[in-house]
Amino acid sequence: MPDDQLPHLETFAEAAERGSFTAAARTLGLTQAAVSQRIAQLEQALDAPLFRREAGGAALTDAGRQLHAYARRILALHSEARAAVSGLRAYAGGELHLAASSIPGDHLLPPIVAAFRQRHPHVRIRVEGGDTTTVLQLLERGRVHLALVGGKADSPHLDFQQFASDRLVVVVGPAHTWHRRRQVSLDELARQPLILREEGSGSRACLERALISAGHEGCAGLTIALELGTNEAVKQTVAQGKGVAVLSELSVRQEVEAGRLHTLEVTGLSLERPIFVATDRRRALPPIAQAFLTHLGL
Repeated sequence: MPDDQLPHLETFAEAAERGSFTAAARTLGLTQAAVSQRIAQLEQALDAPLFRREAGGAALTDAGRQLHAYARRILALHSEARAAVSGLRAYAGGELHLAASSIPGDHLLPPIVAAFRQRHPHVRIRVEGGDTTTVLQLLERGRVHLALVGGKADSPHLDFQQFASDRLVVVVGPAHTWHRRRQVSLDELARQPLILREEGSGSRACLERALISAGHEGCAGLTIALELGTNEAVKQTVAQGKGVAVLSELSVRQEVEAGRLHTLEVTGLSLERPIFVATDRRRALPPIAQAFLTHLGL
């Protein structure tokens, strides 16, 4: 009957948010077969497929994405009604799984997470780190709800929204001959022994794009002396006078204020860098992840 209640919305919401019937089954204490049966009953009630079964998971169809918003509203109303009648406060909690590359993870995320937990004290937050490529792989594998990165990837599954900005600067040690200069040309920079982040990092990709946009051959036209896996390693090497680096302005702020490093701009090269939060459109976001996006102003 058209007025019949839709069955198993909680099971559907868990599977939609986790992108996997197996993961939903673990969360709900069910077997994978039981989750599949419940989803099949819901699809039969709606006469519409809600998931595309794929190797290693299940991706939402357009109908599934549309239903998810209603399912979470219905489940939230159930919780509110129970709390109102029982006199108990509805528990607003859960787990938020984030991944962040080095710049947003080290310099933007800590105060954001602290402010978010003040508003949602019962939420448990887990943050994983890595370079941009690694972090986005975690998102695509369904290991995290959101990824905060300094660059985009060419993936058909991912959406990117900018929530902050940064820029790259040339960094030298206090004993370098450039330590009193404010600008250098690209030709001057190209002749210096450069210490760069590894391929796969957002700052490396930003520099590469800026060089190509300016009509140059990317990092291949630079004198790369050393590639390192973390910003801290790059900063320490530069401070010891062993080369020049191009790093995030956010990442060197403390060292510049303390006089341990000096920054310069490159004339004719745009090194502005947007910072994004990425989502995987194949999976629905749980309410707490939606709340985090709202906290970011998105």
